Amino acid sequence: MSIIYFLIGCSVLLALVFLGAFFWAQRSGQNDDLYTPGMRILLDDEEENRVKK
Repeated sequence: MSIIYFLIGCSVLLALVFLGAFFWAQRSGQNDDLYTPGMRILLDDEEENRVKK
């Protein structure tokens, strides 16, 4: 029975660590712009081809 208490404690601690990491990412601006990185991948090849020609 004591192992269940240990596992519950570990899972709560792990959940708090992930919650802290999520809030840290939000404060540091990790999710501010979700649109531009996807578009940048599509536009990089065109810009490199223009420079090389």
